[in-house]
Amino acid sequence: MRPCLMILAAASALVLTSAADAQNYPTRPLRIIVPFAAGGIGDITTRLIADRLGGKLGERVIVDNQPGAGGIAAARSVLAAPADGYTLALITNGTAINVPLFKSLPYDPVKDFAPISGFSLFDLTIVANANGPYATLGDMLKDARANPGKLNIGTINVGSTQNLAAELLRAMARIDVTIIPYRTTPDAMVAALRNDVQLVVEYYATTKAGIEDGKLRLLATTGEKRSKLTPNAPTVAEAGVPGYEVRSWNALFAKAGTSADIIARLNQAVRDVVALPEIKRRMFELGLEAQAGSPEEAAARLKDDIAKWAKVIDDAHIPKL
Repeated sequence: MRPCLMILAAASALVLTSAADAQNYPTRPLRIIVPFAAGGIGDITTRLIADRLGGKLGERVIVDNQPGAGGIAAARSVLAAPADGYTLALITNGTAINVPLFKSLPYDPVKDFAPISGFSLFDLTIVANANGPYATLGDMLKDARANPGKLNIGTINVGSTQNLAAELLRAMARIDVTIIPYRTTPDAMVAALRNDVQLVVEYYATTKAGIEDGKLRLLATTGEKRSKLTPNAPTVAEAGVPGYEVRSWNALFAKAGTSADIIARLNQAVRDVVALPEIKRRMFELGLEAQAGSPEEAAARLKDDIAKWAKVIDDAHIPKL
């Protein structure tokens, strides 16, 4: 056989083998590596999806928590496994933040991972002490401009989505305020109730109880559109900062090199799961919007957020880790 024909035959055999593998996939349990400890929103929602995903695929889907700074441990586990669709990664907006936040990551989420689909989106909330002077976010912005350097915004640790959302608010609203990072979310909530800070930027799942019992006042949400969870609350853009938008998200990715057929099978399975009424209801209860999409959409969201947060981190002069 001529060399060129041998190459064609080998290539054809590889394609047929890959197609056959995809057609039979999966034949054993899958793992989703989560870069967070058990109990958080990322872990809870991944487990919610994994349980139903197993039913759609006909094999068990195991959630494996591997927390660590920068998601390094989790990324290494996925990248050490074969690119066969049996070891998946939870990739989030936090992953996008880590790229510009760390001096050097031993992985590149854009090049080393293949997108499958997002499965949830969620806004942040901006809240104030319900007994404080601000009825609207506009009231606080007006006060901040009248009293530069005297007001505070509370968030959790530097480099978190909440902290960077506050940095973006400060920059886009052009206000001189101090952003105070707290060790834990409850610490930030207590600071608001003590009037140590005038605003707190946090997820709705965390602020919901305080809003419902009348201790916190919801001034705005951070999405492009009003949240379905809190339709009466304006967006930050509506409240006086045009163009402001911050959304968190969760998505499933595989190792780069995973066959397109397997990616397509997984994408359809995620779409089917996210469309289930009980999944939508449970996500809603957790303060999230259940939403799946194409691999291309997940890739674009990751790339866009890397660029967005790189600018915020640079403009805020946040030291790299």
